[in-house]
Amino acid sequence: MAWGGGKRAVKLVILYLEFNVDKVNQLYVYIAPTRRIVGTNMNPLTATSNRSDIRLLVGFTFLALAYFYVHDPVTLSAFEWVPSEEEIQKYRQSWNPLSEGPLLIQAVDIHPEGQLSVRPFIYGQVAEHSYGNRFSLPTERKPGPVHLYSVSPLVTIAYGLTNHVEIGTALSMSSFWARDSQSFNQGKGGPMTTNTGFGDVSLFVKYRPIIQDPDTSRPSVTLYSQIILPSSRWTGTERPPGGFAPIGRLPSTRFGELGFTEGLTFRKNFRPFRISGGVFYTYAAPGSEGATTTYTGDIVNTRFVFEHFLDDKKSLAYNLEFVGLHTLTWRTDGHAINRGQRSGSTTLGIEPVIQWRFGDSNFVGAAGVLFTVAGQNALDAIYPNFSIQWYWRKTGKVIMR
Repeated sequence: MAWGGGKRAVKLVILYLEFNVDKVNQLYVYIAPTRRIVGTNMNPLTATSNRSDIRLLVGFTFLALAYFYVHDPVTLSAFEWVPSEEEIQKYRQSWNPLSEGPLLIQAVDIHPEGQLSVRPFIYGQVAEHSYGNRFSLPTERKPGPVHLYSVSPLVTIAYGLTNHVEIGTALSMSSFWARDSQSFNQGKGGPMTTNTGFGDVSLFVKYRPIIQDPDTSRPSVTLYSQIILPSSRWTGTERPPGGFAPIGRLPSTRFGELGFTEGLTFRKNFRPFRISGGVFYTYAAPGSEGATTTYTGDIVNTRFVFEHFLDDKKSLAYNLEFVGLHTLTWRTDGHAINRGQRSGSTTLGIEPVIQWRFGDSNFVGAAGVLFTVAGQNALDAIYPNFSIQWYWRKTGKVIMR
């Protein structure tokens, strides 16, 4: 497919990958619409994959884009997949204080070409209760089955490759302490399991086909792609109970699994507010335990963030951030699930955040606490977190994305 014309035409290619973490010689690639398969140790997997799930995801993506434009047929008919320089400059000259922004979603808008940011985070988790096999509120939570305390430092580095594309990486560590809650609650104590090590590495790229217009209701819309490398497994770090690191800035994925994430995000500024959100779908490659190939369910992350600025000069604002983490009962490739939570799980949470700027410097910060407000087959937890971000640009003044 192609949209636009001339130099602005964009071709859509759907890429399907299966990569076995423990058998690096197995790589299967399916590219539509050419249906060309390349790789080694080929099998007929692509002929039996559930491609309807892929088509459904793509369909919802374009449905969301159409929704943003249905109120404005003129803009819709003139839409092209590369914002013009005039549109970019109009946005950059509009109200948008330099700030940390949301803590639990990647920035939707793109760094200017040549601008970089370095962002260290600390995400924590305290979980002493859990939800059963029925979606419920904290009033129905139950003790245990473990008491889990974990900390996950994370550093993200993002760089504006062009005015339309941003690339980045995220490096993480993981520490957790866990004990059997039944023995602990009975006053018997018992051994505590603890582990510290290197976490997973993420590589991501963002492309913004639509940039918001300060004079209309049109938001920015960005396509997000991420590869999660199971570096924690490669370095021998143990998986925390529940299989997930603390919920953080990146879409949550299972610890120690090779994963591929695609997302659709949006943001709209209207002084003194900023609203942003996104939906992310993660497919985990098959793993192995001994001679058994393992399959876990796909994952959906949802985010919605409301920011209210109280002082533009100090970039003082508060956020309300809404989070959803859902493990599914199916896989995009059609394989039956034989590991993880086979009946699926859901975690819903709300986080209040305060953000600020350090004087007139290029350093900004934010702190907040995420509270679980409902769940199913998941831990009931609180997640304190903190972040500092540094902006850098080779020439000129740094610009808020």
